[in-house]
Amino acid sequence: RRVFRGALITILLQFHMQLYIHIPFCDSKCSYCSFNSYVDKFELKSDYMRTLHRQLLHELERFQATPKALRSIFIGGGTPSTVAPYLYKEIFKTLRPFMACECEVTTEANPNSATHEWLSGMYALGVNRVSFGVQSFDDKKLKLLHRAHSPFQAIKAINSAADIGFKNISCDLIYATYGDTQELLKHDLDIAFSLPINHISAYALTIESGTAFSEKPQMACETLELTKWLFGEIEAHGFSQYEISNFGSYQSLHNKGYWEYRDYLGVGCGAVGKLENKRYYPKTNIEEYLNDPLDIEVEELSDEDIKTEKIFLGLRSNIGLSREILTSKEIERAELLAREGKLTSDAGRYFNKEYLLSDELALFIQEY
Repeated sequence: RRVFRGALITILLQFHMQLYIHIPFCDSKCSYCSFNSYVDKFELKSDYMRTLHRQLLHELERFQATPKALRSIFIGGGTPSTVAPYLYKEIFKTLRPFMACECEVTTEANPNSATHEWLSGMYALGVNRVSFGVQSFDDKKLKLLHRAHSPFQAIKAINSAADIGFKNISCDLIYATYGDTQELLKHDLDIAFSLPINHISAYALTIESGTAFSEKPQMACETLELTKWLFGEIEAHGFSQYEISNFGSYQSLHNKGYWEYRDYLGVGCGAVGKLENKRYYPKTNIEEYLNDPLDIEVEELSDEDIKTEKIFLGLRSNIGLSREILTSKEIERAELLAREGKLTSDAGRYFNKEYLLSDELALFIQEY
């Protein structure tokens, strides 16, 4: 019976995999961006996509992927909309047998490069969700962030996606930027909610080392009052918060897969994959990746690493935290939080509704 149960768990896990594809090309480098991206390597696009396909075949074998195993695919970057749909064709041809019937296939896109032609081409390949890096509908703020698009282009791109047939459309917004006011952010939300979207990701501007803003820490100015107001405004429009930065009448399967601690394949330079207790890191340098996409660094996670990540991810989302992974002392602290109204408890899991306190609650439970 125990052997049968183990085999059944393995089969179920194989049917709940997800895939991340990293596209490192960008039209321009945003002032806050710390992601692995290039604005001067466009001549490598064809070679890169062929090399990425080679790594994809390797990862499908490594993960022992079975037919219909992938429940979600996410193409991120960089800027996926800088790569023409025909260059994705072989990748989708390989992936099709592994995609579940209701597989969520998301691509990120920038409004200036997500033309009607590009969106149509990706939709024809099987992409059914698009996440637009809008960040703001305020022209001055876009220039401050060094974004390459205008408010008009953002509105046009989102409407084009809906006209083509995309049912699930997300809009990224940035807040806590120097100069942000309730009036400015309300203007952003008013325009966003006038468009055919069913998801918003709202990210506080953070200053990362090595970015253009790293010498200008004053550009990030988050206040608890403004953040709470913003989150309340989004929820007042009917978009429920299901993670500290994510809201929607539709909840992304791919996003939730990370917080549920599912295994995921990661292909492309700068991507990350996870299989059970191991993480896989392909080369981040594009030339090194092109030379050998299978030279992949492996990190082994300890049981304590995994437990800590599950606690932090569970409390910052509606996934919650399983009582089973906690020690008796940690359960005592979780129960104390529940009695004080900081957590709720249901079916052996603890849930946190005040996501802005998630890290503090996690640290309290583990008593760091």
